[in-house]
Amino acid sequence: MEDVRPDTYRPSERRIERERYRRARTRRAVTIGAVSSLATAGLLVGLVVSSPGWQRTRETFFNAHDARASLPKILDGLWLNLQLMVVCGAVVLVLGLLLAVTRTLRGPVFFPLRALATAYVDFFRGLPLIICLLGVVFGVPALRLQGVTTDPVVLGGTALVLTYSAYVAEVFRAGIDTVHPSQRAAARSLGLSSARTMRHVVLPQAVRRVVPPLLNDLVSLQKDTGLVSIAGAVDAVYAAQIYAGKTFNYTSYVVAGLIFVALTIPMTRFTDWITARMNRRQSQGGTV
Repeated sequence: MEDVRPDTYRPSERRIERERYRRARTRRAVTIGAVSSLATAGLLVGLVVSSPGWQRTRETFFNAHDARASLPKILDGLWLNLQLMVVCGAVVLVLGLLLAVTRTLRGPVFFPLRALATAYVDFFRGLPLIICLLGVVFGVPALRLQGVTTDPVVLGGTALVLTYSAYVAEVFRAGIDTVHPSQRAAARSLGLSSARTMRHVVLPQAVRRVVPPLLNDLVSLQKDTGLVSIAGAVDAVYAAQIYAGKTFNYTSYVVAGLIFVALTIPMTRFTDWITARMNRRQSQGGTV
């Protein structure tokens, strides 16, 4: 019969004392952090509230009535921002990956494609997003091309895609360059073609390594969807602007800003969690 022995392990007194000390040190650090944070916040609030223009600022930017009155229209406009973020984000990922792969193609026959992809990335990475938006939103309708839409939402989304695909392409290319050349050589020695090597060996490793910076770009894209308001699309920002124009009160801008912050923080924390998780797996020798 199998000898089943009860688990008789008991931590030593030294280990118990060490763990007790660590817990006490953690509680002390949390307490000090909380107290210092509250003291700093109280000091800042006191400085703002005691300023000479606080009363007028509170009525203009922090009016509870105007916040409640503007919130429904801002939420209606926010739906457009979310749609732009999802659709543009998907297109940006696909286009950015295609650009990155194009820039890594080898052989003189692919030089024109590499040159075009490089010129695209360099141009739109250097062009400010606001100028790209103005150029697309007002320049494309001025051409009066048959069959080309003049919808400000579509044009604004196109400008976002043009700009962010250049940034995402560089992120993907950096991930591809981190894959060791021996991976390609091993795949080719097994009989895989260049295309299959890129698809089955290089890209899976590269994409896993660039997930955190890609999520950061999506966070930035989520915020910049508010810029489509310059085209006349009624999103959350433009809804706040309409309300402010009617009431001469800017609380609606604060409401819209807080909503964007509330949407961005969870994505930022998720990005931090993914980054920490990948760092732990890499340090432990796991798959990265």
